[in-house]
Amino acid sequence: MKTRVTELLNIRYPVVQGGLAYLAYAELAAAVSNAGGLGQITAMSLPSPEALREEIRKVRTMTEKPFGVNFAIGQYNRPYEHMLEVALEEGVKVISVTGGNPEPFIRRLDGHDVKKLVLVAAVRQAQKAEAIGADAVMAVGQEGGGHLGRDDIGTFVLIPRVVDAVKIPVLASGGIGDGRGIAAALALGAEGVEMGTRFIATQECVHAHPAYKEALLRGTEHDTAVIKRTLGAPARVVRTPGSDRILSMEAEGAGYEQLKEYISGERNRAFIYEGNAQEGFGWAGQVIGLIHDVPTVQELFDRMFAEAEATVARLRSIAGGEG
Repeated sequence: MKTRVTELLNIRYPVVQGGLAYLAYAELAAAVSNAGGLGQITAMSLPSPEALREEIRKVRTMTEKPFGVNFAIGQYNRPYEHMLEVALEEGVKVISVTGGNPEPFIRRLDGHDVKKLVLVAAVRQAQKAEAIGADAVMAVGQEGGGHLGRDDIGTFVLIPRVVDAVKIPVLASGGIGDGRGIAAALALGAEGVEMGTRFIATQECVHAHPAYKEALLRGTEHDTAVIKRTLGAPARVVRTPGSDRILSMEAEGAGYEQLKEYISGERNRAFIYEGNAQEGFGWAGQVIGLIHDVPTVQELFDRMFAEAEATVARLRSIAGGEG
């Protein structure tokens, strides 16, 4: 499969693995890259610059293919500059940024041979990313897991709007978990996809607790909810008693000071690492309705692209062309 995204990132398939806080480490990143996509390490979940350096070097022992490092700059109360320096020192060729104001981050990459990806949730954000030098944008619709935009625009509408608004390649994100979704994204004008939730339910996502994966398998599209909306930072989670408590507190008018303990990284890790659904929460998109197994990443890629090809053949036959 050849698109501007595969050429930009030097990958076989136009699939980028999402940053996945506390989960996107060497095992998963290498598996995605080896399968033909772009795996990523999550930088800001790591405790120190040296820990990031070790993780980058670990990936390189597991794959010779391109991989990236994701910086979620709006989700952690600590500076990212020293972490970014390590990524540059280690010669990482693809860096993505999510959350916060990407401009100072992107400016820091000026003069470096690095491909820059920016996650956006609105046309205006995509246009800004292009103006400040992003090489591609990943546009996430409100179906997605984790932190979303405030406009509640679905992927099916957002992607063609962004495609029409910028000249750089667009990757579709939010609600994509199989080959049909990939084919649909390409039909909408995207030149690749970013997937997060689907990669949690894989064998190489070794840090995710079995209870987390089971929640993704058991849940349907009705079993997610958006927390933190009252704080102006909406984020989609799989429903747990822990996330339901957050929603109840928000409904009762709780502010940040009352909520901060329950929306913390510690509570996130309590569920995704320990399986404590009573006290914790885990990010997940509505695509959990399409997740029914926990394959290897390679098995997932093989299936997705066979399905994408079958979908394209079906459309050709509907249009009266050759299948």
